[in-house]
Amino acid sequence: MWEKDSVIYQIYPLGLTASPKENDYKVVNRLKKIEDFIDHIYKLNINAVYFCPVFQSTRHGYDTIDYTLIDNRLGTNEDFKNLIKKFHDKGIRVIIDGVFNHVGRDFIQFQDVLKNRENSKYRYWFNIDFGGNSNYNDGLWYEGWEGHYDLVKLNLNNDEVVCYLLECVKRWIEEFDIDGIRLDVAYLLDHNFIRRLRQHVDSLKDDFFLVGEMLHGDYNVVMNDEMLDSVTNYECYKGLYSSFNSLNMFEIAHSLNRQFGPEEWTLYKGKHLLNFVDNHDVTRIASILNDKNHLKLIYGLLFTMSGIPSIYYASEWGEKGRKEDGDDALRVAVDKPIQNELTSLIARLSKIKREEKALKYGDYNVLFLTNKQYAFVRCFEGEKIIFMVNIDSNEFTINYDIGAKRGTDLLTEEETELGCTRLDGYSMKIIKVMG
Repeated sequence: MWEKDSVIYQIYPLGLTASPKENDYKVVNRLKKIEDFIDHIYKLNINAVYFCPVFQSTRHGYDTIDYTLIDNRLGTNEDFKNLIKKFHDKGIRVIIDGVFNHVGRDFIQFQDVLKNRENSKYRYWFNIDFGGNSNYNDGLWYEGWEGHYDLVKLNLNNDEVVCYLLECVKRWIEEFDIDGIRLDVAYLLDHNFIRRLRQHVDSLKDDFFLVGEMLHGDYNVVMNDEMLDSVTNYECYKGLYSSFNSLNMFEIAHSLNRQFGPEEWTLYKGKHLLNFVDNHDVTRIASILNDKNHLKLIYGLLFTMSGIPSIYYASEWGEKGRKEDGDDALRVAVDKPIQNELTSLIARLSKIKREEKALKYGDYNVLFLTNKQYAFVRCFEGEKIIFMVNIDSNEFTINYDIGAKRGTDLLTEEETELGCTRLDGYSMKIIKVMG
């Protein structure tokens, strides 16, 4: 599957393009603004892009009105089709959000239920109690996502609903030529629905990528041959920033060992989880790290650990945004891409990740670990890559033994001796073992 060789770039289109917060239903091709990012993404050595919701909605995109129509605030179906072609022309695959757990209140089938109540032919598309009420005073109760009545829960046990959604997915593949779908709140989706979706997309397009949003628990429940190819790795998301902020690299090392270590009980060995340091739902990494000197280092760890790295738009140049200031603070408008030292580093890390098989497929073993220093080796078919990081301000010498004498630091292209490596304060090395 192509995703195993990929670095993913996440875009929240309604935010990046400065679309109106409320849908005014005026068709404006704001997707054209994203075209300015194609060369930027390509230069970052990224080969897949993931779009948060693009279909017609009332406000933020996750309150879908029409699964077959691109949001008027972004443009037309033809505009989106042309945008995807331009990404494909650069060798960049396209993943879109599939919001199948719930819809917005303006979803036409739900509006029919509000109007016709028990006589609506869509009454069983949702979980309805006509003897209750909602906070919208509809004279009926319905299940909303986590109690949010603006997000109406779909009944995925209803075959009509499932067939409708599968037909929409078919249209997305045939009309836009998408390469994958990220399933919103996959942790809530009916497992039989996910299995049917897997079979459906496999019948429509080879190597179609399905990734699900998972927060906790055993990811293997939905990440398996019958369901999803990958899931969001929230366990390591927490471990990454927390390890730097608490000056305790044991935390992320514990998670990586639990997920990919050498023991027989390792949970996800051979699988490729979607890794990230931030996204559209959490505080940006430049705002959550206590020490700005750690920003480059955390990206080094993101790109060398097991899994698929994902970069959230604008974070590659250090954009800030805090969750406590609201979702809009995380989904900022951007006039044009910015180039700086961080973007150059990420471009280099992307290139290394995509070129080195050991970083894509290799196993994982810890070489050295203290609170402020961490080194591990990734091995695949005789190739070895070592990652070392020193998150302290003072220099430190790491001693280890991998049975080799020399290597090359891929970040600097400098030859280095192995077994005893000195790291400056706030520094890292990615060493390819020679011979």
